Amino acid sequence: MQHVFVTGASGFIGSNLVDRLLADGVAVTGWDNLSTGQIRFLDGALQHPKFKLVRGDNLDLPALKAAMQGADFVFHLAANADIRDGWKHPEKDLQQNTIATFNVLEAMRANGVKRIAFSSTGSVYGEALVTPDRPTPETDAFPIQTSLYGASKTAGEGLIAAYAEGAQIDEAYIFRFVSILGERYTHGHVFDFYQQLVAHPDRLRVLGDGTQRKSYLYVQDCIEALLHVTRAHTARDAKHHTQIYNLGTAEYVQVNDSIAAICKALGIAPKLEYTGGNKGWIGDNPFIYLDTAKIRATGWKPKLTIEQGIIATLRWLEANRWVYEARH
Repeated sequence: MQHVFVTGASGFIGSNLVDRLLADGVAVTGWDNLSTGQIRFLDGALQHPKFKLVRGDNLDLPALKAAMQGADFVFHLAANADIRDGWKHPEKDLQQNTIATFNVLEAMRANGVKRIAFSSTGSVYGEALVTPDRPTPETDAFPIQTSLYGASKTAGEGLIAAYAEGAQIDEAYIFRFVSILGERYTHGHVFDFYQQLVAHPDRLRVLGDGTQRKSYLYVQDCIEALLHVTRAHTARDAKHHTQIYNLGTAEYVQVNDSIAAICKALGIAPKLEYTGGNKGWIGDNPFIYLDTAKIRATGWKPKLTIEQGIIATLRWLEANRWVYEARH
């Protein structure tokens, strides 16, 4: 891994990955259309002699092929991750997640790039048909998809595996994430709750009934996992040259637990106003808890607990309230 191509380079995970790769001495080409990412996240990288940012869209295949020249590894992180409002623009998931992934694979084929890491999602499991409270392993059969986002990521996974089986890729790494927390976080429950509590610290509107159980992972632990297995070449000799890893912590929390941690850190006690039901929106999964034994067996383990990740995220948002204006 000497020259890495990162799609979604100005995003939350992408920009943190770019910084880590540069710190490790790796040359990086960042690719982003800046539709949701923040150029400020790349302030440090843009000063680095081994970094180049190319502004472009994954739907522009000729430009993507040209930008990828010279790369030997692709981290494909760019995506539309708007599960909640997916039915307001259903074509976005197809275009930005599935078609975009096909274009990335075609650009790789044109440039002879044989290694890829893909940010998939725990949402591909839908409402996993498992014993209550048992974490979902990578080997579980897929249930019916419950979100356009999950369906589009499932399609992306299938394309990558097919390219690997078709000898177009030597190493394919598919990472099924839980929700990621940490610095440069601009989408999710901590972001939404803090925004509300700044505006009116006396009350908090909560989608669902607060009993939804979720798992989260701190962004630096996520990046460490990505690099840990890709640098160990665990997919090289794997069946079909493809490795699938769940990424998360070996715990979960209720939404109510997360609210309690946030409110304690802020020193407030708002009235909680629940919208009701065990789901926050169509496609929400009331129980997300992934079995991470496979990647833990490689020697990786997260350093931060979920609560520590929540507080780290909150403190970053407090210090960087500009991201709320930048999102609009």
